[in-house]
Amino acid sequence: MKKMGINEIRSKFTEFFREKDHYIAKSHSLIPSDDKSLLLINSGMAPLKKYFSGLETPPKARMSTVQKCIRTGDIENVGVTARHATFFEMMGNFSFADYFKEEAIQYAWEFITKYLNMPEEKLWVTVYESDDEAYDIWKNIVGFPEERIVRLGKEDNFWEIGLGPCGPCSEIYFDKGESYGCGCEDCKPGCDCDRYLEFWNLVFTQFNKEEDGSYSELKNKNIDTGMGLERMGCIMQEVDTIFEVDTIDRIIQKTSEYANKKYGEDPVSDKSIRIVTDHIRSVAFMIGDGILPSNEGRGYVLRRLLRRAARHGKLLGIENAFLNKLVDVVIETSGEAYPELVEKEAYIKKVISIEEEKFAETLQQGLDILKKHTEEMQERGEKIVSGEHAFKLYDTYGFPIDLTEEILMEEGLKVDLEGFDKEMEAQKNRARAARGNQEGEAWKEDPLSELDDVESKFDGYSNLEINSPIKVIVIDSELSDNIESNQKGEIILEETTFYANGGGQVGDKGQITSENGIFEVEDTVKGTNGSIKHIGFMKEGKFNTGDIVQTHVNKSLRMDAARNHSATHILHKVLKDVLGEHVNQAGSLVDPYRLRFDITHFEQITKDELKTIENLVNEKIFESLTINAETMNIKEAKEKGAVALFGEKYREVVRVVQMGDFSTELCGGTHLENTSQIGLFKIISESGIAAGVRRIEAITGRAVYNHLLAKEQIISDLTDTLKTKEDNLFARANQIVEENKKMEKELHSIQSKMNMQMADDIIEQKVDVNGVNLITNKYEGMDMDSLREVADNLRDKVENSVVVVANISDDKINFVATVSSEAIKKGAHAGNLVREIAKIAGGKGGGRPNMAQAGASDINMVDKALSTAKEILETQVK
Repeated sequence: MKKMGINEIRSKFTEFFREKDHYIAKSHSLIPSDDKSLLLINSGMAPLKKYFSGLETPPKARMSTVQKCIRTGDIENVGVTARHATFFEMMGNFSFADYFKEEAIQYAWEFITKYLNMPEEKLWVTVYESDDEAYDIWKNIVGFPEERIVRLGKEDNFWEIGLGPCGPCSEIYFDKGESYGCGCEDCKPGCDCDRYLEFWNLVFTQFNKEEDGSYSELKNKNIDTGMGLERMGCIMQEVDTIFEVDTIDRIIQKTSEYANKKYGEDPVSDKSIRIVTDHIRSVAFMIGDGILPSNEGRGYVLRRLLRRAARHGKLLGIENAFLNKLVDVVIETSGEAYPELVEKEAYIKKVISIEEEKFAETLQQGLDILKKHTEEMQERGEKIVSGEHAFKLYDTYGFPIDLTEEILMEEGLKVDLEGFDKEMEAQKNRARAARGNQEGEAWKEDPLSELDDVESKFDGYSNLEINSPIKVIVIDSELSDNIESNQKGEIILEETTFYANGGGQVGDKGQITSENGIFEVEDTVKGTNGSIKHIGFMKEGKFNTGDIVQTHVNKSLRMDAARNHSATHILHKVLKDVLGEHVNQAGSLVDPYRLRFDITHFEQITKDELKTIENLVNEKIFESLTINAETMNIKEAKEKGAVALFGEKYREVVRVVQMGDFSTELCGGTHLENTSQIGLFKIISESGIAAGVRRIEAITGRAVYNHLLAKEQIISDLTDTLKTKEDNLFARANQIVEENKKMEKELHSIQSKMNMQMADDIIEQKVDVNGVNLITNKYEGMDMDSLREVADNLRDKVENSVVVVANISDDKINFVATVSSEAIKKGAHAGNLVREIAKIAGGKGGGRPNMAQAGASDINMVDKALSTAKEILETQVK
């Protein structure tokens, strides 16, 4: 058996199935498309479920892919063992009601024996216990030795996920030799020992699992196979673990070099090296597909992997940021197969660098918080940090529990690990509950999937009206022959001028009419198998399937949406010019009223930058650039310099929208004929919506005009209120502000004098607490500066004193506590004192020994809270 590298195996697999007349699809993004049941793509068939379920028609009835996948269900085991990994590639061939068991088995056998030259005597196969058909194909057609065909039960050789399509499997195994076995004479596939390695699973989807638990035969049978590329690499390179195959070993060696350690000498270091190696592969591919670090969803998975890798880099003794450098090795080994890694190299490195830097900051922040907490514990004589607090450090600051344990041990303290585990499990349960068991939903069919021909032709780029027959009517998720007055439903036409939502642009609105009635279209969306669904209600009359009707797109709304859409193309290019080429579209919304544009950028866009961006966009509008749209194949479009949107999948034939020589993008949306039709462009807001993602909201055309009218009205109202002319408005406003400041200063001075005069009366009410003078008082309507000043004055007037004052304002309480140096020496602590007082009134706070403040909400408890000051102070000074 000739040794083969990972890239050669992948290439041979693709070449083989191309020769077998399969459509070779590129790997889908790790971000699932229209599949809420998955956080990340975790198998070769996952992106193809829409084809298996009949929701969409595949590009060809036989397909093959090499799919990048992420699985994080057992992330804690990655590194601990040499088998687990989060990132892997799954090779697969698929048939959608084309070939079935005989061809699938023969293809698999031919590939592994003729293309990979695997020794036949080392191969074993398993089949489902009652699948005589598969057994006979292996035995009689392939000629596989009967003694190496093993029948296994449902747990091993039957594939199903909830309800829907399912079926038996046949798996192919490689015999690694007796030295890996258990010594049992009857050792064979199905045994728990490590001798037999399963490397290719052939799934024969021939049944449908019904709600009552029964299985019915599918009319259209499918094939779904999966072979792990890294696992096959282990066999072909005669190594024991995936971390020894050529492409991954390159990363292992580079990581070892950075750590100045030799892999294989120390189990502790080896674990950290494996974690870094695996995680950097996942991280590079995830960022390359447009995922950014965040605190939820797939962004949280990315952040967790990044931080875990960075943490183990620290454990290896690597002090400086290094993960972004490791990306070079990932690209060197996988860039040819996955060109998006090469295209996004600078971007991937930038995201990793920023996240490494942030983690370094949060790591120190976590250390500071832990130190403060342990100091408070020691003051209270406590020895065990609660699991809740340890989990907060882990969850909020990415603070590893092992590091928490290590630091606490140095202080003679422990952590409640059982409590930590409970908090971790509670979080997992919350995540499961939030995600729900939606796997079954992924297979759920809609009524249109029952029909062979529901595709709608869109002819609305230049036309807003067209005559077309009604193909399908759907009411309450059921097919119907007609729709009558006041009924809500969906209409599918043979041809339509209504744009269905896509590319960030919302669907058109308008009417569908005939002499028999009027259907009010409230939204237009894409449906099953290329259909375009007009959603709305029958305003009057009645439509039947087959009726010839006329479309009437709302022209005003279409034009306003087109203004916003064309503006986003100009904005995208301007953002790259002003902020840098790292900017990529991360999402958008285009409707008739505004545009929302999300971009990858790592800091707030300054006011000056926003002004420049807005000016440049308007300059391109004023230049009256011609907008052209034409269809071409994807290769021509890229040669033309068309910008493809991050994470989007495109067909072979694409639509290219060009605005003069300034902007060229792939886009299926509706646009204007000239940029001057946009009118004006105005940025309304800029904000951050996730780590590394900024959002710009803007308006165009008539919305800008209405915006100006509103501003004009505000100015008019202000001139009337301030009794001045428009050109003097700013000066008048400044004058009023200065007058207010002067009045506030005078009022503060008067209040201070009054408070000083009242001080003697308050001091007379002081209470002796074990030799310390306690002074308390309540105020109303006082600002915080005045409250602090009153407290300081009272403290300075009385030696060895503790002062606690409260103020009620706007149904809220503010407490201030201040302690003299003599009282501190006796044990008084302002922070601890005010914290306990505030609790009585439903509040919290704290601070330093000499000065602290707190807030509370229950104004009915302020007197009781102040009255507890004596009791609390008694516990401090003894």
